[in-house]
Order: sequence, then structure tokens, then C-alpha cells
Amino acid sequence: MTAAMTRAGAGSVSARNLKYLDQHLGKYISDGKLAGTLVVVYRQGEIAHWSVQGLRDRERGKPMEDDTLFRIYSMTKPIASVALMQLYEQGLFQLDDPVHKYIPAWKDLQVYQSGSYPNFQTAPGERPMTVRDLLTHQSGLTYGFMSHNNVDAAYRELGIGSGRQSLQEMVDSLAELPLVFSPGTAWSYSHATDIVGYLVEVISGQKLDAYLQARIFEPLGMRDTAFWVRPEQADRLATNYGLAPDSSDIIVVDDAATSPYLHDPVYLSGGGGLVSTAGDYLRFSRMLLGKGTLDGARIIGRKTLELMTQNHITGGKSVAGAATQSGPQWRETGHQGNGFGLGFSVSLDNSDGQIAGSPGSYAWSGAASTHFWIDPAEDLAVVFMTQYMTLSPRGRYNLGRELRSLVYGALD
Repeated sequence: MTAAMTRAGAGSVSARNLKYLDQHLGKYISDGKLAGTLVVVYRQGEIAHWSVQGLRDRERGKPMEDDTLFRIYSMTKPIASVALMQLYEQGLFQLDDPVHKYIPAWKDLQVYQSGSYPNFQTAPGERPMTVRDLLTHQSGLTYGFMSHNNVDAAYRELGIGSGRQSLQEMVDSLAELPLVFSPGTAWSYSHATDIVGYLVEVISGQKLDAYLQARIFEPLGMRDTAFWVRPEQADRLATNYGLAPDSSDIIVVDDAATSPYLHDPVYLSGGGGLVSTAGDYLRFSRMLLGKGTLDGARIIGRKTLELMTQNHITGGKSVAGAATQSGPQWRETGHQGNGFGLGFSVSLDNSDGQIAGSPGSYAWSGAASTHFWIDPAEDLAVVFMTQYMTLSPRGRYNLGRELRSLVYGALD
């Protein structure tokens, strides 16, 4: 069942090529790979394309709609990063500040050498972890789901990032574990942005949810973005799907009717905890495209945003050149040809990345295959929403790259 609704502007994109975009996503739905999709193309001050297809809840036959709520997972990271940089603009910290200035228990963090939890052999790092290391994923932290080393195994054993701990409890647990590398010497995706959210709390004196509501969501009119779904919103939440273990079918991994997102969480994850709509995230994206301002609301300074969207990887390396691991879970982050700024991937070389676009565009994705990017050179913002997540190479789709080829192919 695939019902499509498309609204298109005029003059800035090719209507013919936009049909390719809808046909491409429609085939994912008709083939049973995705339940539904919503894609928005915003260019030169207008919505050039808004297309809604398929279902938000396949089991109950509920259609995807304009105001469907999505788990945006790691698309939370740019929002948390902007929040922390608002405090930078107030002179409340510097990027080269050691993290232990704000988390004293982290002063003597060690670097993993060998062994397994709780019997690690460690050595001192080359230098302390800085705030910039957190914002750029050069901190030496990791994620438990990585399954690459004995440190992330300890994360899993201790339930770090599982949602069972509060943000403070997670910070306390991490104080007892080694880093996977010395800060600033490599790039590895991690819980670093959760710690960015924690720093927002420490420096501002507010809980992360309250801070984001007051300083970002309310000024931007992001009425449906939060860490949980209120009762009056519950019917709009999409079901989240994944790949069946023994077939190409999709199966429910988080039912909209029983989702944990229906309850106020213990753990406020700046790295992946928000629920939002395409319309709300478009407003955040338009603010970025507007150099920090939307409809008269100044969220972040123009020069601060310029700083955030430069490559900050040590030595000017790409993510591919600095990453400690690779694999299917990285396909959509576009290691090749991309650097990393303060909360976003940053396009450095489109020929190296083998993808259409503009140097200086910036982006990020979420675990449920959501994606967005900002291209200042083309006055373009794109927001894509769906709910499908897997780390299996067998079921990993190249949606982010495919969307770029389709959208850039439609630009007049």
C-alpha cells in the first residue's frame, strides 16, 4: 500500500527529476524495504518539494502524514552541538578547555592498552580530552554497539547508553573506564555528544530538555520536538522497523503503540534521544541555512556557525583518514571526501567522495535512516524521514547517497 502526496514549488528544481525521487522512494516501499517516507527539498526560500509516501504504521494501516513523529536518533547531535555553542558565544567556555574542568572525575582518564573489564591495562593519554574533542568525535570515547574492542564490551556490560542510567550516572560510569585512543589522535563515533549535552547542563545550570526548549525549540517554533511523545501526540508516532533475521522482510523493532518514547525518559541523550517531525527539523535546517537566524529569531551567530561547519579533524584529515574503524554502519556518513566539524559532517571533496554536491555542505543522519543536509552554495536544505534501522550489511541501504544524486540531479 503506497499512497503518495507531492507538493512542488516552481523554478528552482526540475519537476521531471523530482518524479525520479518519488519513484525511487516508492520502489523501496512497494518492495517492502521501507514502510513509508517523507522528503522535503527547500531551495531559494521556498519548499520546492514535499513528498509523503506509504505508511507510518504498517500493522495498523496508518498512512504517513505531514505531522508524523519520527525517532531522529543521531540527528539530535547537531541540535545539542548548537546548544553548547550558544554557551560558547556567551564566553562560558573555550573549545580547548579540558573536559575535566567541567567533569572533575575525568581528570585522570587513561587509554586502553590491553585486557578486559574490569582488568584493563592502561596508559596515560598524550593530552587531556578537550571540549572540541567531544564535538568532533575525537574524544576516545566509543559506543557499546560497536563491538570492536574490549572497551565497548564494557559499555555493554555496564549498560552505558542503554537508557537505564541517568545522564549523570553515565558520566560517573565513564569515569571508571579507559578511552579507546588518546584524545585528538583519531576519529571514532561515540557517546561524545551525550557528554556535550551533559556540558550544556553543567554550564547553563538547566536540564538539557528545559534548555533546548527555551533556547532552540520555542524560538524556532519546533512544537513537536522533545525527548518523549506526549499523550496527545501519541497517535502520530511512526512505528520503527528493522530487517527480519532470516528474510528480506521488515519487522517491528519499536511499536508506536508501546514505544518507550511514550514515557518521559530517565536518560536525556544529546546524542540520539529526540523525536521530531519533518516540519520541525526543516525549521532547524532553515535556521542553519539562514546563517543562524529564522523568522527574526537568532539562534546561533553567523561566525560561530562558520566555525562549526569547518573541518576540525586533527591535521585536516578526512573522516576516512582518521577513523579507527569502518564498515557498513558508516556507509551513510560518507567517510570518503568528508571531514567533521563541531556537530556535523562537512563535505571537503566531492570527487573523492564520488557524490554530487558542494564543498562546504554539511549534514548528519540518524540510526533509523533519517538524513538531512545543508548546502549553502545552492541555498538548499533537504530533510528525509523514515523509520528503518539495522547494522546488518545485508539490510543496510545507501539512502543518504542516493538522495543526493536524485536531489542534485533535479537542480536547475
